[in-house]
Amino acid sequence: MRQIIIIGAILCSVILIIPTMLVLAFQGNETDKSIKSVSVQTSNTINSTSEGMDLPEDLTVAVFRSKTQKIEEFDFEDYIIGVVASEMPAEFSIEALKAQALTARTYIIKHMLNPSEINIPKGAQVTDTVQHQVFRSDADLREFWGKDYDWAKAKVTEAVRATRGQIITYEGSPITASFFSTSNGYTENSEDYWPNKFPYLRSVESPWDSESPRYKTEKTITSQEFFNALGVKLPGDGTVGEITSRTQGGRVATVEVNGKTFTGRDIREKLDLDSSDFQWKRNGNNVVIQTKGWGHGVGMSQWGAEGMAKEGKNYQEIIKYYYNGVQISSIDPFIANVTAKK
Repeated sequence: MRQIIIIGAILCSVILIIPTMLVLAFQGNETDKSIKSVSVQTSNTINSTSEGMDLPEDLTVAVFRSKTQKIEEFDFEDYIIGVVASEMPAEFSIEALKAQALTARTYIIKHMLNPSEINIPKGAQVTDTVQHQVFRSDADLREFWGKDYDWAKAKVTEAVRATRGQIITYEGSPITASFFSTSNGYTENSEDYWPNKFPYLRSVESPWDSESPRYKTEKTITSQEFFNALGVKLPGDGTVGEITSRTQGGRVATVEVNGKTFTGRDIREKLDLDSSDFQWKRNGNNVVIQTKGWGHGVGMSQWGAEGMAKEGKNYQEIIKYYYNGVQISSIDPFIANVTAKK
């Protein structure tokens, strides 16, 4: 996942701002998905793979293709393959890819049940961008992977088929399956980055992320760029600003710059930083900013999932580690509701 752009939809029942939610591990995108809660309940928990589970043959996803500006329909599971292949490197372990498959399937089924109020062309259910989930068709993947297409496609397809018919639920409803590329060593409580508190999106330790190539980064901006982005001048004492509080996950909660207060998320977005866990200092007329982690930090860490998989953990263990108190459940009752809406 690559790691993962904030799109919010304020609905009467719940706000979700997951932009996809995700920072892509290698493409550098982050998706924050705006989804309403799902009222359908089910207790059909499954503890093993369901490769043979039947899905309606006509179940498709209508995708607005950003490049051609046209709507194309894809088989439901082919869509999941295209998302997993786009959101997580095929080089990752098969169990990490399976975990990514569950997040992708959970997102789209929840979205199909309760579409977010995002302006997309009539007839489309999602885009192929971080506005929803990044998606590539088979033809796109042939170009994207090149000579690696055969083994990469086979591996991602194996991961998706091994989890066929499975989604992540909490108290019987599909969850907001947010994910991101790289943590700072801990994931974030949802309410420390977004407006809403989700009981399954709790801060957990994620030490495996130090293996990520984007675990630590440094960015230098001029004082003028700093002012243009934040609308406040740097203090005259040679400092930048005081970090006044941090979250449970160790990211900046609030910071004060020359009498003006910002959240860590404000700073991250306005200065286009990898993470809201940062330290900064002055260097002459420049501001040097060091960040740790890549992405919003909420939900499943893709590099953490990879680290757990390398240690021998399976995808169920990965999912239940990063999403507190969830179940891996059958998609069947939700599919019935999706088809009933058509």
